Amino acid sequence: MDIPEASEACGDVLAEVSKAVIADREFLERVMIGVLARGHVLLEDVPGMGKTLSARSVATALGLSFSRVQFTPDLLPSDVTGTNIFNEREKSFEFSEGPIFANVVLADEINRAPPKTQAALLEAMEEGQVTVDGETHELPKPFLVIATQNPVESEGTFPLPEAQIDRFVVKTEIGYPDADGEVELLRRRVGREARSPSVGSVLSRAEVLDVRLVPEDVRVDEDLLRYMAEVARATRVDRRVEVGVSPRGTQRLLEASRARAVLSAREFVTPDDVKRVSPAVLAHRLVLTPDAHVNDVDKGDVVADVLGRVEVPTVESE
Repeated sequence: MDIPEASEACGDVLAEVSKAVIADREFLERVMIGVLARGHVLLEDVPGMGKTLSARSVATALGLSFSRVQFTPDLLPSDVTGTNIFNEREKSFEFSEGPIFANVVLADEINRAPPKTQAALLEAMEEGQVTVDGETHELPKPFLVIATQNPVESEGTFPLPEAQIDRFVVKTEIGYPDADGEVELLRRRVGREARSPSVGSVLSRAEVLDVRLVPEDVRVDEDLLRYMAEVARATRVDRRVEVGVSPRGTQRLLEASRARAVLSAREFVTPDDVKRVSPAVLAHRLVLTPDAHVNDVDKGDVVADVLGRVEVPTVESE
């Protein structure tokens, strides 16, 4: 699959998801960037915004298997990864797969799980495998975690450690729909028995695997590589930031920028691609200083200021 074909396929997926999800196009594109960049997506928004519907619709449109895990304070790692069960007939233990064995896993309210269960996700998210009782089990390919968390409720939650937050390529939010969008939401509900609108499959599993390889063909000029590095390095010296973007974060910026170019059916990355993906890719990786927290500094504003300070290279298009 070449870049124009991949761009068209992604456009078809986004159009199909839009049939069910009332959301800004930029939000849906950020989720698709996570898919193309072969990473994971963190959705942070208040309840009732359609996070679960979005994850399920994306999985269906991509033609992938879907599983939902409701995270609670008493959730054990084995409840997610699976466990060995004794087979009376065979007189041996057999591995029973947990809900994480799906192509798209919705980790609902991930910050409600205890640290031990959160840690069990790290291997799965980074390595595409889980280890149970010393035995390693490969997860299905492709594998994508779409996690959600509620930003306004802190009771009974366990904030995600920086090491796990860094595993998410993109962090974004749906946001409230505009007036027309909310009216359309009501219009869709009127006279319909099913509460969840239906979404059809646009791609197959094999096609998704092909699409996720396409960004590797996108050209990135030397000036753009240096620009991305300078943006990441600038976050580390900002007086409001205690811990800036890690080298892994810089690589994710590259991967997301390439994915953004694919969505635009372009064979090369531009500075605009980098600027458009930077807030969703970099902001959640920053650890602010105590003074910045006291002053309610927004991480997105820090990224915006950095982008405003770093000199933008001039790249000739072809």
